[in-house]
Amino acid sequence: MKTAVVIDDNRQAADTLCEMLRFLDIEPHVAYGSRDGMTVLRDLTPDIVFLDISMPGVNGFEVMAYLRRYPQFEHTPVVFISSDDQPETAQRARKTGALLLLIKPATMEAIEAVLVKAGLN
Repeated sequence: MKTAVVIDDNRQAADTLCEMLRFLDIEPHVAYGSRDGMTVLRDLTPDIVFLDISMPGVNGFEVMAYLRRYPQFEHTPVVFISSDDQPETAQRARKTGALLLLIKPATMEAIEAVLVKAGLN
């Protein structure tokens, strides 16, 4: 079974995304914040990461920089999730090497499209 890590400080958004992933036969591992997410990623190399941008303390862009320092995450697809749909945010996400920016609230169709683009479905 394919695995995903969902990192989001908004518990409701993270849990909803995890439920959608389960429905799509992806095993989710959730972290409710960036520091917890980095801890989860020390022990797990998922097939895809869904990463909130706006989190207190360490933001999603900083977590992405952390991930890319390690060879096991060099090719792991990372999807930023955010309610910020400004062009500058999407551009910054692309510059970091993210697969794409998914705008909250994500729909089942959008999640399916992400998984197809990542080659996981």
